[in-house]
Amino acid sequence: MSNASSAGVHRRSLDDAPVRVVSARANLRTRLRNLWSRRELLTSLIFSDIRIKYKNSALGIFWSMLSPALTLGIYDLVFSVITKNGYPDFALYLFSGLVVWNMFQNAVNMATGVIVDRAGLVKKVSFPREILALANVGAAVVYFVIQLGVLVLFMLALGRSPAWGFIWILPISFITLYLLTASVAIVMSAVTVYLRDMKHLMEVLLQLWFWLSPVVYSYQHTIAQRLHAHGLTWMYFLNPITPIIITFQRIFYVKTNVVSTNVGHPMLNILPQWTMSTFFYMNISLLAIMVVIFLLALTLFGRLEGNFESEL
Repeated sequence: MSNASSAGVHRRSLDDAPVRVVSARANLRTRLRNLWSRRELLTSLIFSDIRIKYKNSALGIFWSMLSPALTLGIYDLVFSVITKNGYPDFALYLFSGLVVWNMFQNAVNMATGVIVDRAGLVKKVSFPREILALANVGAAVVYFVIQLGVLVLFMLALGRSPAWGFIWILPISFITLYLLTASVAIVMSAVTVYLRDMKHLMEVLLQLWFWLSPVVYSYQHTIAQRLHAHGLTWMYFLNPITPIIITFQRIFYVKTNVVSTNVGHPMLNILPQWTMSTFFYMNISLLAIMVVIFLLALTLFGRLEGNFESEL
């Protein structure tokens, strides 16, 4: 074969080779502007996800209230009746943390495989792909609001009221929770396109994450004392959802010290005895960090988005 023919074959083989795109399709400012311009699509997808989840269900969206209530009842039975941890109104303490965790877990679980599940839409329609993950987060927010309403009703039934002096910190904590959830959801939705096993692995990691967070146990009583003795308290707060959970518990459970119903523990330090300013600065600092992480998540998504069509 002549040199010219050999060169022609070599060029054709290079032309036929798959090209891997590693650069983002749009810069961060453009991505944010595109998300804002498609906010109506985002809203439509949020309510579409809710309708699909409860399609052909007799109780419909009522399950979003019934399911956590049943889970709450099981945990309360185990920890208050069987193991007798001694926390008064433990169901209220537990529910205060569960509403936070449920939003985070539900959104991340739904979003992890959303791009793979909607591969047909991704390959045929042009739109900001991260909207799919954000729609799952938005649906989780709807469930969160419903469960928060259940929490308020539960408090009324117990004759308890929130810590009104701390209530203004709640919006800051919620926005922080949203940005944390959205960041993890966006990144995992993109990574799963390339590593399909991440959808199953994430379910296991979320279980571990749950038990590393102070939802079913008291941070102050079981963790803080042990870590403080070794000067390692800061390590526990590397878990970003911990300050959010503690804030919700402080606002809705209110009490930092309780008289235990367990004879062996007449007094329990159930929550950190931090001042209002401590909670504020903790939440505002975490909010600033989450804003940066959210922007980094969008940037990473843009880097990974280039090969979605070929991978799907």
